[in-house]
Order: sequence, then structure tokens, then C-alpha cells
Amino acid sequence: MSKIVECVPNFSEGRRPEVIEAILEEIRAVQGCRVLDAATDADHNRVVVTFIGEPPAVEEAAFRACKKATELIDMEKHRGEHPRIGATDVIPFVPLSGVGMDECVEMSRRVGRRIAEELGIPVYLYAESATTPARRRLPDVRRGEYEGLKTAIAEPDRRPDFGPARMHPTAGATAVGARPPLVAFNANLNTRDLDKARAIARAVRESSGGLVNVQAKGVAIEATGQAQVTMNLTNHRRTPLHRALELVQREAERHGATVTDTELIGLVPLEALLRSARWYLKLKGFKRRQIIDFQFGEAGRLDRFVDEVASSSPAPGGGAVSALNGLMGSALFAMVARLTLAGKKYEAVHPLMRQLADRATARMDGFRALMDEDTEAYEAVAAAHKLPRETEPEKAHRAEAIQAGLKAAVAAPLKTCSLCAEALTDAEVLLEKGNPNAVTDVGVGVMLYEAGFKGARLNVEINLGTIQDPAFVERAREEVAELQERVDKLVAAVRERVAARGLRI
Repeated sequence: MSKIVECVPNFSEGRRPEVIEAILEEIRAVQGCRVLDAATDADHNRVVVTFIGEPPAVEEAAFRACKKATELIDMEKHRGEHPRIGATDVIPFVPLSGVGMDECVEMSRRVGRRIAEELGIPVYLYAESATTPARRRLPDVRRGEYEGLKTAIAEPDRRPDFGPARMHPTAGATAVGARPPLVAFNANLNTRDLDKARAIARAVRESSGGLVNVQAKGVAIEATGQAQVTMNLTNHRRTPLHRALELVQREAERHGATVTDTELIGLVPLEALLRSARWYLKLKGFKRRQIIDFQFGEAGRLDRFVDEVASSSPAPGGGAVSALNGLMGSALFAMVARLTLAGKKYEAVHPLMRQLADRATARMDGFRALMDEDTEAYEAVAAAHKLPRETEPEKAHRAEAIQAGLKAAVAAPLKTCSLCAEALTDAEVLLEKGNPNAVTDVGVGVMLYEAGFKGARLNVEINLGTIQDPAFVERAREEVAELQERVDKLVAAVRERVAARGLRI
């Protein structure tokens, strides 16, 4: 089993996209690491990054990101609603697969020591990595925040675990640790009264007698003019999301307020959402296997496909990606048709839109199948090339298998070309009779189909060059030429219609 660790560093920057991107690039540059999410908040002036990988890669990426943040973020100029002690405020390591908490603790200690020694930043170990019980809770480590810690750091009980007992002049301090998955969950109120949000937070958080495993704070969100109860659920199994939300709602009612909406920051374990769904829907005997996506293995399929394309394996490659373009184009056409069906003023064209939606949905299934078919065809060619060729019969068999594989490798992208051309016939109808607010969605769908066609055509042409059946090659070239002519006409017509609306594709 592969060892996979999640790292969720929080950086004190949520307003300068160029700085956030520079930090993310440091993580992406480490081979074996994958950035899953970067949740920014301008009012909190903070970005929460989630990435995964094997332990050595994750350690390196965490250090590089911290180093870049040290270069680009000046805490003397930082202002934001969220508590923080440094440019890289916190770096938690979370065991996901094949890794225990003890290994993550060791990772945190190595990274913390390196940050202190190489960057001169004082580091506090927290959560499972804490060296004293007083430092297990992150709010205790952050007490006084950046401004207060500048003087408190010299006190005997506030000295860092690694590094100097003084703040870095611009990067402050950093907390590093190991912990289970955490859910960052915010509840927005229908009031801007900060005192009410703070009172609700006091009633909810563990430290003042509320729910165990819940950290909470009342903050003001300037962008929306609302007060917010921002929470961290450090153990969602013992204290689930719905329990925290129910208490926030009850306390809000006591103070004459209500919860208008909630938000999740960063990623959340699926089980946390399923538990709340079971509770709110009052589901009896509900099992995960009742979710159809799990039964058919579709959950995460696109992510897995993208990762496979990005790997060193030659398949899936351009042919499969061309089919993916067709799939996304079909999804957009289906969306436009259904948006039109949702509007009463378009009732006259509802029967037509139902047909278009059904056709687009059927094409989505066709393109999904072609993504797999193209990859399988390439693998068949590769396998044929590995066949033995010591004897004349073996050579003949190998040559025959290669030619058969190449023909299959032409057939799949040729089908993609044909399906893209067929799908484009619906574009003009959607532009003429579909919801006019979705004209750009039709345009993007057309561009995706055109890209899918061109990519698939390239794959047809490259394989035709090595096929030794002249009749097969001639038929395929003729079919591609006919399809190209159709596509050119259809795209030109769409461009003309879109141009009439002052747009260009």
C-alpha cells in the first residue's frame, strides 16, 4: 500500500493572488505532490492549502512553501480576522493511507527543526506532536497572536520548541504538528453584531464549556456585512457537523439572530457529510453502498484520469483527452437544453429541448466509452510490439498483431471525430432556440468539440502512416476529410451567429 500523507498549511495571505500562486508553485514543483485545494478568504486574509503525497515529498513541499511565504509575506503589514502567528501560520500533517500518526509526528518534528535552522523562524509543535499538554490546542499556541507573541515568546512557558526565542522580523512564528482530519466550518449570521457572534462562539467551543473537539470564534465579515461563527471541528467523529450547527442555531435564536448559510473551508472527509445527511434526513439503516457512485467506482474517476494523463505512462494520452473534450462539450449542451426547459417562457420549445438534452446525455456516455477505448487500443499496440520475434512464425504473428492494434488505434479516435461532428449539428439549434443567457456555454461547448475533433484527427493521421493496408488507409482518410468539411461548415455557422451578438469564438 502506498504511503499517503495530507498536509494542510495555512498562510497569512488571502488578498494577493500572485503571492498565493507563487506558494502553490513551490508545492507543485515537488515531484509526487498534488495540490487538491486552495481556499482563500480576503476578510480572514488567509489561504488554506491542501496537498497530498508520499511522506518525503510532502516534507519537502511543506518546507519550500514555508520558505516562499517567508520571502513574500510581511507580518508587520498583515491584517485579517483570523488568528495567526506568522506568514506560515500552521503546518499540520494528517495520515491518510499506509501511514500512522507516529510517522506524521516524526515528519512534523523534522520539518519544524528545518524551518527553525534554515529560515530562522521559531517553531511550536502542537496537537499530537506537542511536547507539553499546554500546546496540544492550536488556540493556546496562538494566544496573543502575532502581535502579542512578539513579547510573550521570551517567557519561559512560551519559548518555541525549535529556533530562537524571538520572532522572525517579517515571518513571525510557525506551528507545526500532526493531527487527524479537521473540518473547518463557518456559520454566517443575519446580523453584523459582532458581540452576538462572540457570545454564540463562547457557548459552542470546548474551552468555555461547549462541545468537545470544537474551537470557535466570532468574527466580522466586511465583504458581506455579516458576523460569523468560525469553527474548527478537530474530531468530526466524536462531534459531528450537524451537532455543532444545531447548537449554533439554538444559541443564535437566543440572541435574536439566525444562521443564513454555512461554508466549508478546504476539504472535508466524505464520512462527515454522510453522517450529517443521515441525521437531517432521518435515514434508517443507511449504508455507504447505497450511493450509486461508490457501487460503480465513479467517485474520483476524473481525478484518477487526470493523474494518469500527467504520469510518465504514454496512455491515456491525446486520443483519450480528445474524447474528454467531447464529453465536456456534451455536458455543456445538456446543461443549456435543461436551462431552457427550466424556463416557462420557453415552453414552446420544451419538446425539442428534451430531445437535445437526451441526445447530449447519450453522447456523454459515448465519449466516456471512447476515453477507455482509445487507451485500450494504444495498450494493445504496445503489447503487440513486445511479442517474441525469434522465429519466422513469431515475426509474422507479431507483425499481424501490430497491424490489428494500429487499426483499432485508428478506429477509436475516428469514432471521436464522428461523434464530435454529429454533436456540432445541435449547436445552431441551441443558439437559435435555447436560453439566450447561455450563449457563451454553447460557444465553449463548440470550442471543446472542435478541439476534440482536431485532437482525434491527429491521432488518426499518425497511426495511418504505419498501417500497411492501402484500402483501409484510403477509406479512413476519406472519412476524416468528409468529417472535417462538415465540422468546418458547422463551426463557421456558429461563429457567425455568435458574432452577431458581439462575441467571438
